[in-house]
Amino acid sequence: MRFTLPWIFLLAAAAHSQIVDDVRASLASNAFTQADTQLATYRAQHGVTPEYLEAHSWMARAYLKNNNLDQADSYARKTEQLVLQQLKTRKLDADEHLPTALGAAIEVEAQVLAAQGKPTDAVALLKKNLLIYHNTSIRNRLQKNLNLLALVGKPAPPLQLAEYLGPKPVPLAQLKGSAVLLFFWAHWCGDCKGEAPILARLRSEYATKGLAMVAPTQRYGYAAGGENASPAAELAYIKQVRDRYYSAFADVPAPVSQENFSIYGASTTPTLVLLDRTGKVTLYHPGVLSYEELKGAIDRTLTP
Repeated sequence: MRFTLPWIFLLAAAAHSQIVDDVRASLASNAFTQADTQLATYRAQHGVTPEYLEAHSWMARAYLKNNNLDQADSYARKTEQLVLQQLKTRKLDADEHLPTALGAAIEVEAQVLAAQGKPTDAVALLKKNLLIYHNTSIRNRLQKNLNLLALVGKPAPPLQLAEYLGPKPVPLAQLKGSAVLLFFWAHWCGDCKGEAPILARLRSEYATKGLAMVAPTQRYGYAAGGENASPAAELAYIKQVRDRYYSAFADVPAPVSQENFSIYGASTTPTLVLLDRTGKVTLYHPGVLSYEELKGAIDRTLTP
Protein backbone atom coordinates (compact mmCIF):
# COMPACT_ATOMS: atom_id res chain seq x y z
CA MET A 1 0.00 0.00 0.00
CA ARG A 2 2.85 2.41 0.63
CA PHE A 3 3.45 2.65 -3.16
CA THR A 4 -0.14 3.59 -4.05
CA LEU A 5 0.08 7.33 -3.48
CA PRO A 6 3.32 7.93 -5.43
CA TRP A 7 1.98 5.97 -8.40
CA ILE A 8 -1.15 8.09 -8.38
CA PHE A 9 0.98 11.21 -8.49
CA LEU A 10 3.10 9.81 -11.30
CA LEU A 11 0.08 8.89 -13.38
CA ALA A 12 -1.49 12.30 -12.82
CA ALA A 13 1.72 14.06 -13.83
CA ALA A 14 1.97 11.94 -16.96
CA ALA A 15 -1.64 12.69 -17.87
CA HIS A 16 -1.10 16.43 -17.49
CA SER A 17 2.13 16.45 -19.51
CA GLN A 18 0.48 14.40 -22.27
CA ILE A 19 -1.63 17.38 -23.32
CA VAL A 20 1.49 19.21 -24.50
CA ASP A 21 2.58 16.23 -26.61
CA ASP A 22 -0.91 15.68 -28.00
CA VAL A 23 -1.40 19.29 -29.06
CA ARG A 24 2.06 19.51 -30.61
CA ALA A 25 1.43 16.30 -32.57
CA SER A 26 -1.84 17.66 -33.92
CA LEU A 27 -0.26 20.98 -34.86
CA ALA A 28 2.60 19.21 -36.63
CA SER A 29 -0.08 17.86 -39.00
CA ASN A 30 -1.78 21.28 -39.21
CA ALA A 31 -4.80 19.79 -37.43
CA PHE A 32 -5.70 23.03 -35.66
CA THR A 33 -9.31 22.09 -34.95
CA GLN A 34 -8.22 18.81 -33.40
CA ALA A 35 -5.64 20.57 -31.24
CA ASP A 36 -8.25 23.09 -30.08
CA THR A 37 -10.62 20.26 -29.19
CA GLN A 38 -7.87 18.54 -27.21
CA LEU A 39 -7.30 21.74 -25.25
CA ALA A 40 -11.00 22.20 -24.55
CA THR A 41 -11.44 18.60 -23.42
CA TYR A 42 -8.42 18.78 -21.13
CA ARG A 43 -9.54 22.08 -19.61
CA ALA A 44 -13.02 20.71 -18.91
CA GLN A 45 -11.48 17.77 -17.06
CA HIS A 46 -8.51 19.38 -15.29
CA GLY A 47 -8.94 23.14 -15.41
CA VAL A 48 -6.18 25.58 -16.31
CA THR A 49 -2.92 23.92 -15.33
CA PRO A 50 0.65 24.95 -16.22
CA GLU A 51 0.72 22.08 -18.73
CA TYR A 52 -2.46 23.38 -20.34
CA LEU A 53 -0.88 26.81 -20.66
CA GLU A 54 2.23 25.45 -22.35
CA ALA A 55 0.04 23.50 -24.78
CA HIS A 56 -2.01 26.67 -25.37
CA SER A 57 1.15 28.59 -26.21
CA TRP A 58 1.94 26.06 -28.94
CA MET A 59 -1.26 27.09 -30.68
CA ALA A 60 0.08 30.65 -30.88
CA ARG A 61 3.41 29.46 -32.22
CA ALA A 62 1.81 27.22 -34.84
CA TYR A 63 -0.50 29.96 -36.10
CA LEU A 64 2.47 32.31 -36.35
CA LYS A 65 4.41 29.73 -38.36
CA ASN A 66 1.42 29.54 -40.74
CA ASN A 67 1.43 33.34 -40.97
CA ASN A 68 -2.03 33.59 -39.43
CA LEU A 69 -1.13 36.66 -37.40
CA ASP A 70 -4.56 37.37 -35.93
CA GLN A 71 -4.98 33.89 -34.48
CA ALA A 72 -1.36 33.79 -33.33
CA ASP A 73 -1.80 37.06 -31.45
CA SER A 74 -5.13 35.96 -29.98
CA TYR A 75 -3.73 32.71 -28.57
CA ALA A 76 -0.59 34.45 -27.34
CA ARG A 77 -2.51 37.15 -25.49
CA LYS A 78 -4.88 34.59 -23.96
CA THR A 79 -1.91 32.49 -22.84
CA GLU A 80 -0.31 35.51 -21.22
CA GLN A 81 -3.55 36.48 -19.49
CA LEU A 82 -4.01 32.99 -18.05
CA VAL A 83 -0.39 32.78 -16.91
CA LEU A 84 -0.72 36.11 -15.11
CA GLN A 85 -3.71 34.71 -13.23
CA GLN A 86 -1.53 31.78 -12.12
CA LEU A 87 1.21 34.17 -10.99
CA LYS A 88 -1.11 35.69 -8.41
CA THR A 89 -0.55 32.60 -6.26
CA ARG A 90 2.82 31.23 -7.40
CA LYS A 91 6.16 32.34 -8.79
CA LEU A 92 6.87 32.04 -12.49
CA ASP A 93 9.71 29.55 -12.08
CA ALA A 94 7.89 27.38 -9.57
CA ASP A 95 6.80 25.16 -12.47
CA GLU A 96 8.74 24.50 -15.67
CA HIS A 97 5.67 24.85 -17.89
CA LEU A 98 4.78 28.39 -16.81
CA PRO A 99 7.93 30.16 -18.04
CA THR A 100 7.78 28.19 -21.28
CA ALA A 101 4.19 29.33 -21.82
CA LEU A 102 4.75 32.97 -20.88
CA GLY A 103 8.03 33.28 -22.77
CA ALA A 104 6.40 31.88 -25.91
CA ALA A 105 3.39 34.15 -25.55
CA ILE A 106 5.44 37.33 -25.31
CA GLU A 107 7.71 36.11 -28.10
CA VAL A 108 4.76 35.55 -30.44
CA GLU A 109 3.20 38.91 -29.57
CA ALA A 110 6.46 40.66 -30.45
CA GLN A 111 6.93 38.70 -33.66
CA VAL A 112 3.38 39.49 -34.73
CA LEU A 113 4.05 43.20 -34.23
CA ALA A 114 7.26 42.94 -36.25
CA ALA A 115 5.46 41.05 -39.03
CA GLN A 116 2.81 43.79 -39.08
CA GLY A 117 5.51 46.37 -39.78
CA LYS A 118 5.63 47.64 -36.18
CA PRO A 119 9.20 46.83 -35.06
CA THR A 120 9.30 49.82 -32.69
CA ASP A 121 6.25 48.50 -30.86
CA ALA A 122 7.77 45.01 -30.76
CA VAL A 123 11.00 46.35 -29.24
CA ALA A 124 9.03 48.37 -26.67
CA LEU A 125 7.01 45.28 -25.69
CA LEU A 126 10.14 43.20 -25.19
CA LYS A 127 11.92 45.92 -23.22
CA LYS A 128 8.91 46.36 -20.94
CA ASN A 129 8.78 42.64 -20.19
CA LEU A 130 12.53 42.44 -19.71
CA LEU A 131 12.15 44.92 -16.86
CA ILE A 132 9.32 42.88 -15.34
CA TYR A 133 10.95 39.45 -15.73
CA HIS A 134 14.63 40.41 -15.46
CA ASN A 135 15.22 38.01 -12.57
CA THR A 136 13.40 35.00 -14.02
CA SER A 137 14.29 32.19 -16.41
CA ILE A 138 12.64 33.88 -19.39
CA ARG A 139 15.09 36.81 -19.37
CA ASN A 140 17.37 35.20 -21.95
CA ARG A 141 14.46 34.32 -24.24
CA LEU A 142 13.15 37.89 -24.17
CA GLN A 143 16.63 39.27 -24.78
CA LYS A 144 17.07 36.89 -27.73
CA ASN A 145 13.95 38.27 -29.36
CA LEU A 146 15.02 41.82 -28.66
CA ASN A 147 18.44 41.11 -30.17
CA LEU A 148 16.84 39.58 -33.26
CA LEU A 149 15.07 42.88 -33.83
CA ALA A 150 17.63 45.41 -32.69
CA LEU A 151 21.19 44.09 -32.26
CA VAL A 152 22.45 43.92 -35.86
CA GLY A 153 24.24 47.14 -36.72
CA LYS A 154 24.86 47.98 -33.06
CA PRO A 155 28.16 47.71 -31.15
CA ALA A 156 28.55 44.26 -29.62
CA PRO A 157 27.97 44.21 -25.85
CA PRO A 158 31.17 43.50 -23.87
CA LEU A 159 31.72 40.01 -22.49
CA GLN A 160 32.36 39.03 -18.88
CA LEU A 161 35.83 37.47 -18.93
CA ALA A 162 36.83 36.82 -15.31
CA GLU A 163 36.38 33.04 -15.56
CA TYR A 164 37.38 31.10 -18.64
CA LEU A 165 38.76 27.93 -20.16
CA GLY A 166 41.63 27.89 -22.63
CA PRO A 167 43.73 30.97 -23.30
CA LYS A 168 42.95 34.16 -21.43
CA PRO A 169 40.35 36.15 -23.38
CA VAL A 170 40.76 39.82 -24.18
CA PRO A 171 37.94 42.39 -24.29
CA LEU A 172 36.10 42.58 -27.59
CA ALA A 173 37.23 46.19 -27.88
CA GLN A 174 40.81 44.94 -28.23
CA LEU A 175 39.80 42.74 -31.17
CA LYS A 176 38.74 45.67 -33.34
CA GLY A 177 40.47 45.40 -36.68
CA SER A 178 39.43 41.76 -36.94
CA ALA A 179 36.05 40.24 -37.60
CA VAL A 180 34.97 38.19 -34.58
CA LEU A 181 32.78 35.09 -34.46
CA LEU A 182 31.11 34.40 -31.11
CA PHE A 183 30.03 30.78 -30.64
CA PHE A 184 27.75 30.36 -27.61
CA TRP A 185 27.66 26.67 -26.67
CA ALA A 186 26.52 24.42 -23.84
CA HIS A 187 28.06 21.21 -22.54
CA TRP A 188 24.79 19.32 -23.08
CA CYS A 189 24.10 20.67 -26.56
CA GLY A 190 24.12 18.16 -29.42
CA ASP A 191 23.57 20.86 -32.06
CA CYS A 192 26.66 22.67 -30.78
CA LYS A 193 28.75 19.56 -31.30
CA GLY A 194 27.28 19.22 -34.79
CA GLU A 195 28.16 22.83 -35.61
CA ALA A 196 31.77 22.46 -34.41
CA PRO A 197 33.22 20.92 -37.62
CA ILE A 198 31.67 23.72 -39.69
CA LEU A 199 33.18 26.35 -37.43
CA ALA A 200 36.55 24.62 -37.42
CA ARG A 201 36.59 24.53 -41.23
CA LEU A 202 35.66 28.19 -41.55
CA ARG A 203 38.14 29.21 -38.91
CA SER A 204 40.97 27.44 -40.76
CA GLU A 205 39.93 29.17 -43.99
CA TYR A 206 39.57 32.67 -42.57
CA ALA A 207 42.05 32.89 -39.70
CA THR A 208 44.63 34.52 -41.94
CA LYS A 209 42.01 36.82 -43.47
CA GLY A 210 41.17 38.59 -40.24
CA LEU A 211 38.67 36.33 -38.42
CA ALA A 212 39.00 35.81 -34.66
CA MET A 213 36.81 33.54 -32.54
CA VAL A 214 35.54 33.46 -28.96
CA ALA A 215 33.46 30.56 -27.57
CA PRO A 216 31.43 31.62 -24.51
CA THR A 217 29.77 28.97 -22.37
CA GLN A 218 28.12 28.79 -18.94
CA ARG A 219 27.15 26.53 -16.07
CA TYR A 220 23.70 24.95 -15.85
CA GLY A 221 23.94 23.33 -12.42
CA TYR A 222 24.44 19.78 -13.61
CA ALA A 223 26.97 17.58 -15.36
CA ALA A 224 26.95 14.15 -17.03
CA GLY A 225 23.60 12.38 -17.01
CA GLY A 226 21.85 15.45 -15.63
CA GLU A 227 23.30 14.86 -12.17
CA ASN A 228 23.46 17.92 -9.93
CA ALA A 229 27.00 19.26 -9.75
CA SER A 230 28.85 21.84 -7.69
CA PRO A 231 30.26 24.81 -9.63
CA ALA A 232 33.75 23.33 -9.49
CA ALA A 233 32.59 19.87 -10.58
CA GLU A 234 30.55 21.29 -13.45
CA LEU A 235 33.45 23.42 -14.64
CA ALA A 236 35.63 20.31 -14.69
CA TYR A 237 32.95 18.54 -16.72
CA ILE A 238 32.69 21.46 -19.16
CA LYS A 239 36.43 21.21 -19.67
CA GLN A 240 36.12 17.48 -20.39
CA VAL A 241 33.42 18.15 -23.00
CA ARG A 242 35.48 20.95 -24.52
CA ASP A 243 38.57 18.74 -24.76
CA ARG A 244 36.61 15.88 -26.30
CA TYR A 245 34.31 17.61 -28.78
CA TYR A 246 35.94 20.97 -29.39
CA SER A 247 39.63 20.11 -29.61
CA ALA A 248 39.88 22.22 -32.79
CA PHE A 249 39.19 25.23 -30.56
CA ALA A 250 41.84 24.50 -27.93
CA ASP A 251 43.40 27.90 -28.62
CA VAL A 252 40.05 29.71 -28.62
CA PRO A 253 39.13 31.54 -25.39
CA ALA A 254 35.99 30.19 -23.70
CA PRO A 255 34.62 32.67 -21.14
CA VAL A 256 32.36 30.98 -18.58
CA SER A 257 29.53 33.30 -17.53
CA GLN A 258 25.75 33.17 -17.26
CA GLU A 259 25.68 36.95 -17.69
CA ASN A 260 27.16 36.66 -21.18
CA PHE A 261 24.30 34.36 -22.17
CA SER A 262 21.78 36.79 -20.68
CA ILE A 263 23.22 39.84 -22.43
CA TYR A 264 23.33 38.06 -25.78
CA GLY A 265 20.01 36.28 -25.24
CA ALA A 266 21.58 32.89 -25.86
CA SER A 267 18.55 30.89 -24.72
CA THR A 268 19.09 28.78 -27.85
CA THR A 269 22.36 26.93 -28.33
CA PRO A 270 24.29 27.31 -30.39
CA THR A 271 23.90 31.05 -30.85
CA LEU A 272 26.23 32.55 -33.47
CA VAL A 273 27.13 36.23 -33.48
CA LEU A 274 29.41 37.85 -36.05
CA LEU A 275 31.11 41.23 -35.53
CA ASP A 276 32.75 43.39 -38.17
CA ARG A 277 36.17 45.00 -37.85
CA THR A 278 34.67 47.95 -35.98
CA GLY A 279 32.98 45.75 -33.37
CA LYS A 280 29.45 46.07 -34.73
CA VAL A 281 27.14 43.07 -35.03
CA THR A 282 26.53 41.93 -38.61
CA LEU A 283 24.87 38.58 -37.80
CA TYR A 284 22.83 37.40 -34.82
CA HIS A 285 21.56 33.85 -35.24
CA PRO A 286 20.10 31.54 -32.57
CA GLY A 287 20.53 27.97 -33.81
CA VAL A 288 22.69 26.14 -36.30
CA LEU A 289 23.91 27.49 -39.63
CA SER A 290 25.21 25.57 -42.62
CA TYR A 291 28.72 26.03 -43.91
CA GLU A 292 27.42 27.97 -46.91
CA GLU A 293 25.22 30.27 -44.83
CA LEU A 294 27.92 31.16 -42.35
CA LYS A 295 30.59 31.48 -45.04
CA GLY A 296 28.41 33.96 -46.89
CA ALA A 297 27.95 36.02 -43.73
CA ILE A 298 31.70 36.04 -43.07
CA ASP A 299 32.46 37.04 -46.66
CA ARG A 300 30.03 39.93 -46.44
CA THR A 301 31.48 41.04 -43.13
CA LEU A 302 35.08 40.95 -44.33
CA THR A 303 34.39 42.66 -47.65
CA PRO A 304 35.48 46.30 -47.40
